[in-house]
Amino acid sequence: MIKVFIDGSSGTTGLNIKSRLGTRSDISLITLDENERKDVSSRADAIHRSDVSFLCLPDDAAREIVSLVRDVPSVIIDTSTAHRVSPGWTYGFAELKGRRARIASSNRIANPGCHASGFIALVAPLVNAGVIKKDASLSCFSLTGYSGGGKKMIADYEDPLRADALKAPAMYALAQKHKHLPEMVNECRLERAPVFCPIVSSYYAGMEVVVPLSAGDVSCGAEDIKAIYRSVYADKVVKFAERPEENGFLSAGVFAGRDDMEISVLGNDDRITLVSRFDNLGKGACGAAIQNMNIALSLPEETGLVL
Repeated sequence: MIKVFIDGSSGTTGLNIKSRLGTRSDISLITLDENERKDVSSRADAIHRSDVSFLCLPDDAAREIVSLVRDVPSVIIDTSTAHRVSPGWTYGFAELKGRRARIASSNRIANPGCHASGFIALVAPLVNAGVIKKDASLSCFSLTGYSGGGKKMIADYEDPLRADALKAPAMYALAQKHKHLPEMVNECRLERAPVFCPIVSSYYAGMEVVVPLSAGDVSCGAEDIKAIYRSVYADKVVKFAERPEENGFLSAGVFAGRDDMEISVLGNDDRITLVSRFDNLGKGACGAAIQNMNIALSLPEETGLVL
């Protein structure tokens, strides 16, 4: 039986992981009494006793608990931003070249951010193939459901008396300092951050990340990019879709409740649109965390995933 501890099991990500793992016959969840849940020593002891621990905490709290369990051999999967570009941590986007093997041999795994997952899935293969330069000036906009904002945002959007402003899409991180930018740059080996415009809208879950390219941004055409994606994404979790349109539209919500991701290339050789679609709580958070756990424990990668 695999012993799992979820540190921060009352938040959106923690509750989702707890619900998913609670139905698995191979998992035994380590739980703490209410008076121990915020006690650092009790939490550290639970990590010591676990085979795998998920950190579903604010960044500072994640750093604090990690500092207390440095020598613990248990697998720790941090879903916060705290360790995504830290030395000694493996960035857990399994579909990157050679990354599955690194995850499988690591006991410190940083779970990717939701927006970052969609951007990296689109851009990293093209940088690796040499068709996008590392010093490229890229842009990206990303549509997300409000569940990615946590309990307060969920409550605000689901309040029947919510403000009119919450009924329309809203751009945020307006100062171009979004917390996912460092991992986007690092994992794509870019020399400059993209102009990034995240947008939250009044639907619960689902994500659509878009990277627009002009002919001068890339050294090949749309069909060549499709060929690269076909060769890179041939597994069950991330896959390339030739014709993803739904009657001329491309919904950001069609992958809600799922753990896979769809990659597509739209437009023409003059103006190319790269698109990834997935669930911000699935491949963008909890699904990716469980996928990383499966890989780290040498289990079938898709165990417990909705694909």
